[in-house]
Amino acid sequence: MSSTPSSRPTSETRLSLSHITAQNETNLLGTVHGGVIMTLVDSVAGVVAARHSGGPAVTASMDEMTFLVPVRVGDVVHFSGQVNWTGRSSMEVGVRITADRWDSVGPEVHVASAYLVFVAVDADGQPRAVPQVVPETDEDRRRLREAEIRRSHRLARRAAIIASREEDAREKEAPREAATGEAAREATADTGDGAP
Repeated sequence: MSSTPSSRPTSETRLSLSHITAQNETNLLGTVHGGVIMTLVDSVAGVVAARHSGGPAVTASMDEMTFLVPVRVGDVVHFSGQVNWTGRSSMEVGVRITADRWDSVGPEVHVASAYLVFVAVDADGQPRAVPQVVPETDEDRRRLREAEIRRSHRLARRAAIIASREEDAREKEAPREAATGEAAREATADTGDGAP
């Protein structure tokens, strides 16, 4: 591996992949399994993250993915991925998914957009620093702003969940403490050692 620069332009690690859907990828309704699309999304995003970071990167989360239209057998599905945002060791990769028919000429339909967070790791599986992404176009700058919004929402959601779990733990602990205190008072009363 060559030395990794301190920054990379957005265009340097963009990736596009096209895939023709097949019968063995469908569900009982005759549409392609969402999991098939998600696997391809993760693969594309993983390559983008590895190229941008200059080495291995692992999926930390899929922040969001909303299917707008179904994908059918014979659709050519196109995946376009790029790094939208970078932190110290993490990156948000956006993947836009479109589809058109394999046997006719027609406009591509927007199927979904997905946002994944990857963490670059070293040989020991520990986080390592990544180059900062350099947006080049107005579109890139918009993506960066929106990625920062998604990140702030992720952090706020995580903090709220942690607070909720801590509150739940305190509520479960309170009856135990009360019961322990009551048992101690009863034991003291039974031995006659308690204060009058």
